[in-house]
Amino acid sequence: MAHSENLITTVSTKGQIILPKTISQRREWEAGTRLIVEETPEGVLLKQIPAFAPTWPDDVFGMLPFGGEPKTLEEMEAGMLAEARRREGPEFADGI
Repeated sequence: MAHSENLITTVSTKGQIILPKTISQRREWEAGTRLIVEETPEGVLLKQIPAFAPTWPDDVFGMLPFGGEPKTLEEMEAGMLAEARRREGPEFADGI
């Protein structure tokens, strides 16, 4: 997405800038989009803040409630195999 066009904006007396419309449209940055402003040796870099914070499985393990009896490893493996066969067809994982 390297574009060599030169676009110009001006810093206001409040230190604000307005991004050229072509940039915000190309990036799909709507009004209210939050951006990270990072100063680099080459200039200033704007990056969209991710919608969700990065997480690890350990951070969210056990977050969803479950009201039934715990499943055994065999029951979980059978369920995963059944879903794989449903998605990929009955020939999937026949030799497993």
